Amino acid sequence: MSARLLSALAPALLASACAPPIQTLAPLPPSEQVTPQQWAATCSEWDEWDKPAPPYRIHGSTYYVGTCGISAILVAGAQGHVLIDSGTVAGAQVVLDNIGKLGFRPNEIASLLHSHEHFDHVGGHAAIKRASGAHVVASPRAAAVLRSSQDDPGDPQYGMHDPMEPVAVDVVVHGGETVRSETATLTAIATPGHTPGALSWAWDSCDAAGECIGIVYADSLSPVSRDDYRFGDHPDYVAAYRAGLQRLREQNCDLLLTPHPSASEMVARAASGSLIGGMSCADYADAVEARLDKRLADEAGG
Repeated sequence: MSARLLSALAPALLASACAPPIQTLAPLPPSEQVTPQQWAATCSEWDEWDKPAPPYRIHGSTYYVGTCGISAILVAGAQGHVLIDSGTVAGAQVVLDNIGKLGFRPNEIASLLHSHEHFDHVGGHAAIKRASGAHVVASPRAAAVLRSSQDDPGDPQYGMHDPMEPVAVDVVVHGGETVRSETATLTAIATPGHTPGALSWAWDSCDAAGECIGIVYADSLSPVSRDDYRFGDHPDYVAAYRAGLQRLREQNCDLLLTPHPSASEMVARAASGSLIGGMSCADYADAVEARLDKRLADEAGG
């Protein structure tokens, strides 16, 4: 099934979601949506991955529903929501709770996307799928990890993580393909590097006043690895890494979001009252590439 076909079938898929009746029909909790400043006051820089945080509106129909330390982004739509990332197994419950606090129900999630295929960002995918019936959308390399629960052998961090609960993948997307709802068209950007299957996502968001901005959810992208891995031994991987960074630089990026909020100064920007502005996609890509260059130089010198 293609991403475009998923978009066309979204209302029908939503209607067929098979979450348990008690869960889908239970009363919603009282709304606890807060301002970005209140969220920033709750969370600190590089906070704990599973620390609960209240949801808040980022812009238009885009909401933050993750924990203090791990992002999860909801793009809401009347015919079905798009959720990017699920967090850890424990964090997934925070994500579901936060979606409820916004006045939405789990079975209204039509599509579940990812940034990169590590347990801190997709470990809760199986739990979210069970609760919502959402269709899981993944890149080809990430799809293999999600289905098998095992790290990709080409991952620089291969062997460092415990297996995750496997989850069925319904739609495979490649860079440049889209997932659509009636409020936004999210375009997949292939940004391998941190993992082979990493994706970033870009979409335009319009608010009630008609202000439209470009939002990018850029993957973590940092050149982190196990002790015996050398990026310099994998020139094709490094070339793909740099190509992804260049694609990221070219995005319309009025508002930058990242899987770890502090990686793009989200806490500081939220505390200022607006996430718009501050670090750009080009700034972020340049900082990552500088780290990659340093890593390669250290390897060559060591």
